[in-house]
Amino acid sequence: MSADGKVGTIGWRDLTVADAEEVAEFYKEVVGWKLESTSMGDYEDYCVSPPGGGGPVAGICHARGSNANLPPQWLVYITVSDVDAGARKCVELGGRIIDGPRPMGDGRICVIRDPAGAVAALYQE
Repeated sequence: MSADGKVGTIGWRDLTVADAEEVAEFYKEVVGWKLESTSMGDYEDYCVSPPGGGGPVAGICHARGSNANLPPQWLVYITVSDVDAGARKCVELGGRIIDGPRPMGDGRICVIRDPAGAVAALYQE
């Protein structure tokens, strides 16, 4: 997910919505992103790349399966060394767990809400 896996950096961004196909097409037209479908089994999510080339910069995902609990917003993934420890510290410091901690691909994820109400994902490779 992260280009370099460096702890403390934002390694990825996703938008999870009810209709990823419609929203992906919206951003394709508005921003010029190139879309690459990614099979999720019985449906497709999307990786998006800048119009001038280069690798994917974000994902647009359906709010289904393991993503069903995620809010419809752009979500940044912050690389951490230990998702479970980060989740515990989040709650200890007045934050809230929205989803997880749970496996995701080759790593682990936990979506948190900080004390101010902002949402982010903790990601461990």
